[in-house]
Formats: sequence, C-alpha cells, structure tokens
Amino acid sequence: MRPLWFVSLLKAGFPGRFLLARLTRLPVLGKIMDHHFFRGDRMILMPRESVISVDEKLPLPGSMVLPAGLVEHFVSNAKSLWIMNACICRQAAGCRDYPVDLGCLFMGEAVHGINPELGRPATREHALEHVRKCSGAGLVHLAGRNRLDPFWLGVKPAYRLFTVCSCCPCCCLWKMLPDLSGKIESRITGVPGVSLEVTDACNGCGDCTGVCFVNAIRVESGRAVISAACRACGRCAEACSRKAIRVRIEPGAFDRARDILSPLVDLR
Repeated sequence: MRPLWFVSLLKAGFPGRFLLARLTRLPVLGKIMDHHFFRGDRMILMPRESVISVDEKLPLPGSMVLPAGLVEHFVSNAKSLWIMNACICRQAAGCRDYPVDLGCLFMGEAVHGINPELGRPATREHALEHVRKCSGAGLVHLAGRNRLDPFWLGVKPAYRLFTVCSCCPCCCLWKMLPDLSGKIESRITGVPGVSLEVTDACNGCGDCTGVCFVNAIRVESGRAVISAACRACGRCAEACSRKAIRVRIEPGAFDRARDILSPLVDLR
C-alpha cells in the first residue's frame, strides 16, 4: 500500500512523463524501464459509442457488443471491484474540461491492497453506474493490464490488477505514447477490427486535429490524414462538424477484444 505522500510526489512529477517516456528509447535504460514498469502490459482503447454507426454490413445493434457493454461485461463478472475517488492524471494536470472525481476502476485480487484513502470497494451496481457516468462525461475507456498501476498503488500481485481508465484527451497519462519506445508503445492498442476512414466530405478544416491524444491525425493538402498511430477512439470523428470521418467496425471486433482481455481479469 502506497502512502499518500508518494502519490503526491507522483502528481508533482506528472508533467515530466514525456521526458521519462523518451528515455525508454535508450538501449540499456530502455530495457530496464521496460522490465520494471511495462513488462506484460496489454491495454485496449475503446471508441466513443456516440460516433459508432451501424450499417448494413454489420449485425443489428441489439446483437452487437459495443464499448460500454464490453466494460460492463468485465464489471459483471469480476471478483473484486474498486473505484478511485479521483483521476490522478486530471488532478495532476489541473484539468478543467472533464470531471476530476471520475477516477479509474480497478478489478482483481490486488485491489484489496489499495490505500483506502484513495478510493473504495464497489458493488457491481456502483461500478456499472460509474462506467456509465464516465461515458456520459465524454471520457474514453482504456482497459487491460498496466504494470504502472500496481507500482504506483503499491499492490500485489501485479498480475491480479485489471485497470479500466476513463481518459480525457488533454490529461491522459498515455499522451506520452508517441514518446515511448516502439516496443512499449505497441502494447497499447485500439480494438482489433476498428478503424477510422476519412471520407470525401472532408474539407481540411482541421477541427479534428486538436482532439487526438496521440497526434495521429493531421491535415495535408487540404484533407485530414490518419497515421498508423491511431487507436480509433473516434474523438476526431466526434469533433468533425461535417461528419467526414467514419468509424469502421468489422463484425465481431468487440468480441475479439473481450477474448483478448478476459485472461487478464479475475472472473467469477
């Protein structure tokens, strides 16, 4: 269990995360940091449901697993649940655009070691309500195993902690993804089978470029261009007033994400 002074220290050092991320690219130091802080990570970013449209090539909405439903699946089947009192990232960054009091949701045996001054055990009903509040506040779910969380929380065993972050585009820890080594950066992905497409309706206005937390979209020659760094969260599609960016979902995409993440969760 980490004392509160340690958490305060982390908040003070939060702006320096980009420099630390760049250090992971150094041959020897990068291997050491990878081993201690990122080993075994596997996290998947969910797209915003508000930008998902189902066309004739996909199953009917009632039979389709969607992002919130995927998170709710794990909540409904996890052995232990814990809701943090606040988002440490938004607290550290002084966020004014998104609720600071909507913190991470943790699952698994390791939650019992979290400092009780940082959060509280949750029933399934309270955890589901929390997930819905986060979605309603415009936050994006990032779910999986992240070794940094058991480190800063001081809990064990590390492999028994499953994280559901509710991320804003301005303060997220993972804004440092473009600065991390390729090996570490590749472990945080979008949902397999979900991608974004810029349509002919794009006029290159640039509204989409300020909302991507990994800087994966830019305007070139009067048209938005999406790079391979895209995690398909859909914020750019949401920001586009012309609806010129489309979220494409292959059938069964969220079922595949569920199958990837399920072994990382303590399920009943």
